[in-house]
Amino acid sequence: MTMTADLLSSIVGILLSLAASYLPGFSGWYGPLDASRKRLVMLGLLAGVALAVYGLACAGWGGSVVTCDETGITAIVRAFVAAMIANQAAFLVSPKRAGAVDPAVMARMG
Repeated sequence: MTMTADLLSSIVGILLSLAASYLPGFSGWYGPLDASRKRLVMLGLLAGVALAVYGLACAGWGGSVVTCDETGITAIVRAFVAAMIANQAAFLVSPKRAGAVDPAVMARMG
C-alpha cells in the first residue's frame, strides 16, 4: 500500500479527533470549549500539520508523499480537505467519553 498525502492526512485527522475525545490532558482542555472554538482549534491543528508536511517536503524530508512545487501545494490542499472530512466523521461516530458533558446542553440548562 502506497502512502498518499490524502491517506496520511486522513489518518492524522482521525487521530486528532480521537485525541480530543480521549487523551487525558488534551481532552480535558478541549472538552469544555464551545463548538465554534472546537472547530477553530481542529482547523488550526490540521492546517499546522498540512503546512508542516509541505515544509518537510521542501526541506527534503517529505519522501514521496508530497513534492515542493505547485503539484505539492495542490496535493496538500486536497489532503487538508480530506483531513477535515475524516476528522469530523471520526468525531461524529466515535463514542463519547463517559461523564463528558456537552457544553451546549449545560448552557441551555443554566
